[in-house]
Amino acid sequence: MSRVKEAVEVAVPVHTAYNQWTQFQEFPKFMEGVEEVTQLDDTHNHWTTKIGGVRREFDTEIVDQLADERIAWRTVGGDTKQMGMVRFQSLDDGHTRVEIVMEVETSGAVEKAADALGMVDRRVKGDMKRFKEYIEEHGGETGSWRGRVTPG
Repeated sequence: MSRVKEAVEVAVPVHTAYNQWTQFQEFPKFMEGVEEVTQLDDTHNHWTTKIGGVRREFDTEIVDQLADERIAWRTVGGDTKQMGMVRFQSLDDGHTRVEIVMEVETSGAVEKAADALGMVDRRVKGDMKRFKEYIEEHGGETGSWRGRVTPG
């Protein structure tokens, strides 16, 4: 399994950054290769991705979520294996540090080669940079979900 870690500082308050991240259907606007994310219920999402010409569909489950602090997930169905956490840290009233840590298990020769060349790491770094641009240019969140999910 590959481990990827990246952080960005965004020029918005912590609640704005967190609220935008909870709008999973907006991920294709800043995540390269993500074609669609459909929220199935409060803790499950269905993803459709196309990376390097390979289309994948999988489901994720949110296993821990605390407003303005963190969202943790894992895959629960499909042909992709991953888990991760996004953390939100208020730096001051108008700036937030957003950090993602992911563990991704690649499958197939093409994906394993891409991972070995550092493409997974570069993709996540690019996604975080695009999130920063998206939230700062947008000037606010497109929605929010303030519920709590606890590990269980």
